[in-house]
Amino acid sequence: QVQLVESGGGLVQAGGSLRLSCAASGSIFSISSMGWYRQAPGKQRELVATFTKYADSVKGRFTISRDNTKNTVYLQMNSLKPEDTAVYYCNLPSRTYYPGYVEVWGQGTLVTVSS
Repeated sequence: QVQLVESGGGLVQAGGSLRLSCAASGSIFSISSMGWYRQAPGKQRELVATFTKYADSVKGRFTISRDNTKNTVYLQMNSLKPEDTAVYYCNLPSRTYYPGYVEVWGQGTLVTVSS
């Protein structure tokens, strides 16, 4: 069974940095299509970053990276703003693991940026 476990969230002041991690376990074919999403209170879940795209709001501040040997994806977040406050989720698309019928989400990690 595939599982995604996020970590690294917390409370940080505006202008600070955090690094999120997402460890994938199970029969994973590739983590190169994984991505990070976020959901702020009262808002819909939105894309933050994949390895081919960044949300305009985080370009130049956030960087996605991965360690294939550990099946782990990271999100380095710099110059954080209060509007970055949200629960951050990692996502594993369908067909990138066995059996791969549906996409997989982690449990989420809360990032709170104080002004």
